[in-house]
Amino acid sequence: MTFAGALATLSLMMAQPTDQPPPGQPVVQLAQGVLAGRADDTVAAFKNIPYAAPPVAELRWRPPGAAPTWEGQRDASTYGPICIQATPQGDPGVGPLPMSEDCLNLNVWRPTDVASPAPVMVWIHGGGLVNGSGTAALYDGSHLARQGMVVVTLNYRLGRLGFFDHPALAAERPADEAAGNYGLMDVIAALQWVRANIAAFGGDPANVTIFGESAGGAIVTRMMIAPPARGLFDRAIVQSGLGRELQTPLDRRGAYDLPSARERGEVWAHGHNLVTAADLRAAPVELLLTPAPVFANGDLSLIDGKIVPATVEATFRAGRQAPVPMVIGTNSAEFWWMKPTDRNGYGMIDDDLTWLERASITAAYGGEAGFDRGFITDAVFSEPARRLARLHTAAGHPAYLYRFDISSPDNPEPHGGATHAIERPYVFGTLPLLPYPVREADVAASAAMMGYWTAFSRSGDPNGVGRPDWPITGVGDTQLMLFRNDGPSATPVPDGARLDLIERFRERPHTISKSPQAPVKTHY
Repeated sequence: MTFAGALATLSLMMAQPTDQPPPGQPVVQLAQGVLAGRADDTVAAFKNIPYAAPPVAELRWRPPGAAPTWEGQRDASTYGPICIQATPQGDPGVGPLPMSEDCLNLNVWRPTDVASPAPVMVWIHGGGLVNGSGTAALYDGSHLARQGMVVVTLNYRLGRLGFFDHPALAAERPADEAAGNYGLMDVIAALQWVRANIAAFGGDPANVTIFGESAGGAIVTRMMIAPPARGLFDRAIVQSGLGRELQTPLDRRGAYDLPSARERGEVWAHGHNLVTAADLRAAPVELLLTPAPVFANGDLSLIDGKIVPATVEATFRAGRQAPVPMVIGTNSAEFWWMKPTDRNGYGMIDDDLTWLERASITAAYGGEAGFDRGFITDAVFSEPARRLARLHTAAGHPAYLYRFDISSPDNPEPHGGATHAIERPYVFGTLPLLPYPVREADVAASAAMMGYWTAFSRSGDPNGVGRPDWPITGVGDTQLMLFRNDGPSATPVPDGARLDLIERFRERPHTISKSPQAPVKTHY
């Protein structure tokens, strides 16, 4: 049996309706059919729920189709397949095998004594748009459900299956069909499913918070600017979600005169002797992974004109984002290992610095060593987060900025702060998955973050009794909530002077191509 055939068989076996659940286990009736979940004394879970048609065969590189139905009771006690990606290498955000193209499933946790209607939190996983899933133990929704939330995690198409275009595909699709950003279309389909079905689980379809980290946070910002996503959520939390990342137009050259997504797809396909749309749809999935596309280089962050109309920053600057409360923040040492000289999209950021800009910014870091250590973290994460928070406030919408700076002495990485993605187990209450011993400070920090996140999900305001007050972001001098080993506290944005220098550099005109519907000065 081929690799693809084995995956399809495993997926089909997992999707079949099964016998009755054990007595006392939860059952939910949907329009699709009956789900039989599993529960303990406090939380009920329903897993591997299909929210769209399997995107296989002729539906590969098509918008997600209608969710399937079934007869009898469907066993929702175990996770479904994760989406196609490179073989996991110990990443705790990936989740268990099998993997399959038939992966558009989601999972729901609710309190067993849910006070209907309960706030809903929909998690969008990270992984550079090439790996990860909603099934990882790291994202177990049980702990947030015990705080009174209904929690949803989901899978979306990754890599070339999720973010791709080619002239042969463009030639055969209707002119009004969205293209390229299939992974984002999947997320929108999942949010539509939540609006239509979450009440059956005790959730409030009129109180939905989307939250995500890294590439998942970047998807949240795209949901904020995507016209088809408007009205599908009521609050947004962006964890390390960038904001000024290199974005590639679907059918025209973009920043730095780099090739369009369609040109990149054609070059890749030519290297594998794939010419027609039929060739592409018949290609084995393992071929699509070689070589891997790169988020930092703009291979996967596409401006398609329908789902993503322009760059994230330009859309926020124009005030066209969703008018919902937003939490946004970063970690203190996100990409501490990456230097401006690295040959990728992040390393290109400083290429347009004038000698005076470089001298001023380097001096703000205390010299070349500090610049090499901190510039990428600030330019990719810290400054864009502050910028989007201020722009959201300027548009008249509540924004709350944070920085996560909790660092254990047992962490073996020489990072000098909180590295990228380390905040995830604090948000989900899955601290035992940390790669070092859990301290009392970690437990307290997790309780504080879960308290702020769930309060925000309930009301759009993270504040509550017993926690330090989290101020709304200002248009000018900005304060944030700083999470440190000794507890959270409101403070002026750390290193604001060097962020000001980076912002001035990023805001001046650069010689790059215009994006659809963006102002003349397109920022990258």
